[in-house]
Amino acid sequence: MSDQRPFSEKIIDYNRQLDFHGALPPGVRVMNPYRDNPSAFEVSSAFYRKYYADTRPRHLVMGINPGRFGAGQTGIPFTDTLRLRERCGITGYTGPETRELSSAFVYDFIDQYGGEERFYGQCYFNSLLPLGLVTVGRNGREVNCNYYDSRELLQATEAAVLDNLRTLLDMGFATDICYCLGTGKNSQCLHRLNARHGFFGEIVTLEHPRYIMQYKLRSKQLYIDKYLEAFKRIDN
Repeated sequence: MSDQRPFSEKIIDYNRQLDFHGALPPGVRVMNPYRDNPSAFEVSSAFYRKYYADTRPRHLVMGINPGRFGAGQTGIPFTDTLRLRERCGITGYTGPETRELSSAFVYDFIDQYGGEERFYGQCYFNSLLPLGLVTVGRNGREVNCNYYDSRELLQATEAAVLDNLRTLLDMGFATDICYCLGTGKNSQCLHRLNARHGFFGEIVTLEHPRYIMQYKLRSKQLYIDKYLEAFKRIDN
């Protein structure tokens, strides 16, 4: 029997059980906001109950893996603490205040798309690897790490990526179109796995928000327009 609960409750249960069981290369650790940050689970649950308390199928929008200043703090992909409070109206967060480049782009796009209610009523952000990865940089501080940054890391995380995709599709997300954020290795990985396992009918790849904000800021509106055109395909 299929799970008829609202997506909000399925997503909250999904977040509650997130864990990584593999062995990572030396110097890399997993960042789990739902366990590392006491308020992340609380505010993310409030977010999902605000925007996902129904059974309408959403399309997946898949990033790379959570960063320290967005989902690493709030538990919500591409949502930093500023956008969580000022755009989503979710209060109660008690951790460090953060600003993330990716979040700034995403919420500018969502604003032009028609707002949070409209976008989140049709889409759900996640990542191929749903937990963050960090390593120690040259200055001795932790920095974000991508699941594909080395062959060893890609091999160590592939089972978790596959398990994540299967879990999401079992939750009832749409499979005709999947959006992939990241035109390089993230897209290559998702296309390779999709060719092997047939998860989605089509994958639409878009430039990653961080890449746009870091390297193409002067052309930001052009990329927002590209996002708007791509998401017209599922607009209803």
